[in-house]
Amino acid sequence: MPFREGPLGDLKVPLTWTAAVALIVAAVIAVAFLLADRRETLQEQAYGVTRQTVDTVAKPVSGAIAAPGRWTGLGLDYVRSYFFTASENRRLKAELAEMRQWRDRALALQDQNDRYKSLLGLRTDPPIPMASARVVSDSRGPFANTRLADAGSERGIAVGNPALNERGLVGRVVGVSRGASRILLLTDIASRTPVMIDRTNARAILTGDGGPNPKLEYLRGVDPIQQGDRVVTSGDGGVVPRGLPVGAAVKGLDGRWRVVLFADQAAIDYVRILLFKDFSQLANQKELEAKVLPPVTTEDPQSSILSTPPAAAPKPATPTPATPPAVAPPKPAPPAKPAASGAPR
Repeated sequence: MPFREGPLGDLKVPLTWTAAVALIVAAVIAVAFLLADRRETLQEQAYGVTRQTVDTVAKPVSGAIAAPGRWTGLGLDYVRSYFFTASENRRLKAELAEMRQWRDRALALQDQNDRYKSLLGLRTDPPIPMASARVVSDSRGPFANTRLADAGSERGIAVGNPALNERGLVGRVVGVSRGASRILLLTDIASRTPVMIDRTNARAILTGDGGPNPKLEYLRGVDPIQQGDRVVTSGDGGVVPRGLPVGAAVKGLDGRWRVVLFADQAAIDYVRILLFKDFSQLANQKELEAKVLPPVTTEDPQSSILSTPPAAAPKPATPTPATPPAVAPPKPAPPAKPAASGAPR
């Protein structure tokens, strides 16, 4: 049976034409590539025109040929991401939880670093040596209020040394051992601290009563204090240096003046203990010791400040230069009298 009469006879012409068109396209592309690779040294302008024409034709053809492959890759990526979304979500959640832990740790370290800088920036006038310590435990009760710090006698800390945080006065040391010291807070019922009102210099005693705001006692003067006045240490008695910040004055519900402590504005977990003994350590003893004493002058023991002072000796007269006596002007001579008649001449 001839091929035209077979079942594939109808496909013979379309396949022939398709093969012919494909052959022509392949020939055109081959000629274009050959022309693109030419090296014409004499006709540079013709070469440039040929190369531009080939590039212009090849650009849309290459894009059309590469489009199915690009679309296929995008589709595969979409399908892959769809099926692996759950695992990717779990991985991202784990990374987020880990990043949150690092964030919290970074914030804690930043806060701790700021606290250290504030503590190290504390200065007194005149300068007083200090020792840094960390509060390791506290003892709270209806009346007692103390803290235990991790620095003791090996750092030069002694009983009576005042303790501060970055805001103000915390209390004073009441017990010392090697490696530890106990700090009595200002709110303790046994705490007594001499203070003064910064505005009026009025003196008072800051007395703890177990509450958060210790009271001011023994205030003197006419209108010595007002709401919001700044309270600082007075230095009376040599217990603590003068001028350390304590708090602000407020009127309590019981009608007494009390102090809102500056130290309560921050956690009392790091303190600076002033190695303060008395005011003699603030002065240079070598400069105060005078090696050359001034000469000592004494008075006459016979004379007394109660006796009548002796009369002063008369001063000698100062000679004055002699002045010549005044000379009277000569008087005119009187006129001669005429001689009598008959007198002999």
